[in-house]
Amino acid sequence: MGRPRKALLDRERIGATALELVDEKGDFSVPEVARRLGVQTASVYHHVDGRAGVIELLRERVTDAIDLRPLADDAPWDLILAAWARSYRAAFAAHPRAIPMLMTSPIRAPKVIAQYDRVAGLLLAAGFAPATVMPVITGLDNIVLGSALDMSAPETMWEVTEGVHAPHLTAAQSATGPSRADQAFDLTLAGFLEYCRAIRGAGNCASDHNGAAAGNGANGADQAP
Repeated sequence: MGRPRKALLDRERIGATALELVDEKGDFSVPEVARRLGVQTASVYHHVDGRAGVIELLRERVTDAIDLRPLADDAPWDLILAAWARSYRAAFAAHPRAIPMLMTSPIRAPKVIAQYDRVAGLLLAAGFAPATVMPVITGLDNIVLGSALDMSAPETMWEVTEGVHAPHLTAAQSATGPSRADQAFDLTLAGFLEYCRAIRGAGNCASDHNGAAAGNGANGADQAP
C-alpha cells in the first residue's frame, strides 16, 4: 500500500484532541492525547515541546473563536476594547474547563501574543501611559475570564435553604431575573472602562483618535488567532 495522502498527526489535531479531553474532564496528559489519536507518545513529542507546547496549541484553538475585526476598526478605543472583550468572553465560555489551565500558564503562542500586542498598541495610541497598559490588559483578562467561568455556573448560586434567614439576599435574587452572569459582566465592564477613561485622562493624553492604533495592529493581522 502507498503512503497515506494525509499526515496521521499534526499540531492542529494535537491541539483539538487536547481541548476535547479538557472539555470532557478538565485536564489532559500527553499520553492520553497520543492514545486518542492512535499514535505513540513519542510521536506527539515530535510535534510539540512537551505538555507546555500542547497547552499553547489548546490556547490557540480556543482563541481562534475571538472576533478580531473590532481591533481593526477606526472607532473610539473604549468601544473597540468592549467589543473585543465580549467576543473574548464568548470564546472562553465555550470551554470553561480550560480557563484555570490557561490562566495559570505563561502565554507563548505567537498568534495569541500578536493579539495582545494589538491591544497594547491600541491602548498606547489612545494615550495610555506605558506603565498602565499591562494593568489594564490584566484587569480586563480577569473580568472576561472570571465572567466566562460564571457563565458555566448555576443561575442561582446562593441557595437559601429552609431554616436559613436571609431576607435581603432572597429579595435581591428574586429581583435579578434571568442572565445574572450577563448582567454582572455588563456592570463590571462598564465600571472598568469608566476607570480606564479616568486614568487615561489623568495622563494628559494628547490624542483621542485610534486610527493609528488600528493601523499598528493591522501589521499583525495575518498572525492573529
